[in-house]
Amino acid sequence: MEIASKLIRGLRVGGETVSDEQLACAAWPRSVGNYTARHTRAARMVRERLVVEVEDAVWQKQLFTLRRSILLALEKNLGRGVVQDVEFRIVPRRIEAQRATAAVPAMPLDDAEDIADPVLRSIYRASRKRALA
Repeated sequence: MEIASKLIRGLRVGGETVSDEQLACAAWPRSVGNYTARHTRAARMVRERLVVEVEDAVWQKQLFTLRRSILLALEKNLGRGVVQDVEFRIVPRRIEAQRATAAVPAMPLDDAEDIADPVLRSIYRASRKRALA
């Protein structure tokens, strides 16, 4: 894998070479697994340190204790010397924007639509109309 990462680093994508930061962020989910990757995000590289955003202090503490094994997995996927350290920063997950349709009040349902018999349905509607008048 180390040989592949060296080859990829030398490739040019769209006129630009692939940076160590792009490689490290792309290798993060594979290095930590899908479950952890859903709760974290590799944000950027500061020198040889990978900055990872986590949801809360619990994730930060747990991942800090696993830091050595995470660094070994990153080294296995990227090669030696790309990521020397990992920093976990708490960045709360953003609340998704609610749809505009949720703000529009829903039309009241007609209880008469649940009555299968058309004659009984019309009797029910006439009685309800008299009662509400």
